[in-house]
Amino acid sequence: MENNHLPVIYIARHGETAWTVTGQHTGLTDLPLTAQGERNARALAPRLAGITFSRVFTSPLQRACQTCALAGFESVAEIDHDLVEWNYGEYEGLRSVDIRAKHPDWQLFRDGCPGGESPTDVRIRADNVIARIQAVKGNVLIFSSGHFIRVLAARWIGLEPSQNSMSFLLSTASVSAIGYDIELSRPVIRLWNDTHHVCAQ
Repeated sequence: MENNHLPVIYIARHGETAWTVTGQHTGLTDLPLTAQGERNARALAPRLAGITFSRVFTSPLQRACQTCALAGFESVAEIDHDLVEWNYGEYEGLRSVDIRAKHPDWQLFRDGCPGGESPTDVRIRADNVIARIQAVKGNVLIFSSGHFIRVLAARWIGLEPSQNSMSFLLSTASVSAIGYDIELSRPVIRLWNDTHHVCAQ
């Protein structure tokens, strides 16, 4: 039974880009969506139809903004610079396998990136976002990127980025939701990595 008095924060990951296909770390490199990414972003519109949102926030990066627009929320979306993807610094454009060839024990959520952001840097941004959305009365919709969304979800339930963030697998154009337990009103993950609406490749 739903409790309509408890808001839900829906989180959409951006659609496919050329680098999500190749597995390259895409932080602040401002790539557009692929044609498939555009199709899947449009599929978010019927997936989110019928849900009333008090506020809609998007990362300023074009892959998130484009996804937001194709999903039908461009006219009401607000840019939130804290929603940008992890700054990978020297690891920008590299695949995890390439990084671990030189640094076998490297873990993003534990070690961060040289010349980029540390887990603490990203945690602070996630906490800023949480403070803003907790002040909103009603449902919220967010468009952002994969690794940042994982940290945001971890922080929502009180975990550090290094705690289980690697376990939160996330597909492009997926929908997740965080919110509150109905009985205790404690922060919970309500939905994760829903891709039922996504077009077949």
